[in-house]
Amino acid sequence: MKKTLTIAVGLSAIATLTACKKEAEVPKPSQSAAADAGTISGMPKATAMKHGMAAGTVTAIDTAKGTITLDHGAITGLGWPAMTMGFAARPEILSGIKIGDKVDFEIDWDGKDGTVTKIAKSRS
Repeated sequence: MKKTLTIAVGLSAIATLTACKKEAEVPKPSQSAAADAGTISGMPKATAMKHGMAAGTVTAIDTAKGTITLDHGAITGLGWPAMTMGFAARPEILSGIKIGDKVDFEIDWDGKDGTVTKIAKSRS
């Protein structure tokens, strides 16, 4: 009896779907984090390098860590407003720059970190 009922219900479902001209949807297998482990699909996406320029004032320098903090105006090329922010910088780029200097600078931004690529005391 149960077997007959199961067959009847299955045929009824097929007939209903055929009458509606719809195909049964087969669920897609879900991917778990464990399935992605060790594959490139689980890695963060790289963003395009962006370049920006601005003027600002040096508020801190740490040549040992290779960082400089700048109180800068809006950065063209990145669409950033004025703010105070720290950036990485090679020590040779920071040669001759000191706290309080007004500077013009350029940075590369990778979506996560900014690196000063050029810096010079402002002429104005």
